[in-house]
Amino acid sequence: MTTITEALTGTRDLQVRTDQTGKPLAIRHDGQIWLVDPGTDSQHWFSRGSWCDTKPTAAIGDGDLVSFEHWRIKVRLGSSDSALRTITLRRDPVRARWLLDTISDGG
Repeated sequence: MTTITEALTGTRDLQVRTDQTGKPLAIRHDGQIWLVDPGTDSQHWFSRGSWCDTKPTAAIGDGDLVSFEHWRIKVRLGSSDSALRTITLRRDPVRARWLLDTISDGG
């Protein structure tokens, strides 16, 4: 089986539904809903951006605007038994939105 990874740069039409702890449960992308497979492990980490990139848009008291939150999750299309895909998400702290970094075929 060949694994294909699409590297993406920013994505319109991306919505992420999370649980109370912030873990993604479902993603709406390109008109389709992908559900996180509860039987798989998710990876969660943070990376640091450059503070000088946020300086023009950051107001005093805005909090941590340089820590990017990342999730690598396994998803299936809708409620079907479709093949697993791996999605890597990144949350932009300045714009408070999710970005889709990669989609890979295969679990």
